[in-house]
Amino acid sequence: MTNPTITRRQLLLGACCLSLGVTSCAATNKTDPDALSTEPYPRNATEALDRLKRGNQRFMAEKSFHAHEKFSWRSLLVDTQKPFATVIGCSDSRVPPELIFDVGFGDIFTVRLAGNIIAEDVVGSLQYAGSHLHTPLFVVLGHGGCGAVAATLDAILHHAQEPEHIESLIKLIKPGLRGLDFNQSWKNLLHAAVEANVRWSMQQLLMFPEAKRALKERHVILVGTVYDLKTGGVRFLS
Repeated sequence: MTNPTITRRQLLLGACCLSLGVTSCAATNKTDPDALSTEPYPRNATEALDRLKRGNQRFMAEKSFHAHEKFSWRSLLVDTQKPFATVIGCSDSRVPPELIFDVGFGDIFTVRLAGNIIAEDVVGSLQYAGSHLHTPLFVVLGHGGCGAVAATLDAILHHAQEPEHIESLIKLIKPGLRGLDFNQSWKNLLHAAVEANVRWSMQQLLMFPEAKRALKERHVILVGTVYDLKTGGVRFLS
């Protein structure tokens, strides 16, 4: 377990020392003090989740730290990385996880695909995050007004046709929208569908024995979230 007083910078610096040697490490110690972490490195999934929540609060209040962006910090990431969370998000240009959670280079491992879907390539990336990076927290990040979810609703309600590869995305989203009340207003339906799609992505992840085992043994936490385009807030699903 990581010492709560050790910053993320110190953790990475230690990894650099092991791989580069004492001489290189001593030189790295002379980096800009402004690159120091403003928050301790999370010791577990619960602290990692709290870190993301605090970051989103700063983002909404327009008080972002903008930490971990300078060269002095990025130089520590050349040979190693130690992200404290993995985020599975949508490719939508309006939903950049690093900005939403006010984190910087090397803080989170992000996997983005339209509709935050769980495709085979996504699973491979998530497996890498768990097996090699050992991130204790996995977050599925959906967002209001998701185009992929809206296209899926159009296909269900109006049999709308999309190009071949968009259709493949729709097929992966459709099962998660079963059981919705399709008679409600479009606004309410899309809102409900976005949340249902996040929960569907989570459900698919839980189908993998490796994920089940990690959650059962409390090695990791899986959390569903929905980002509000208007307020900038992230709603954490129960």
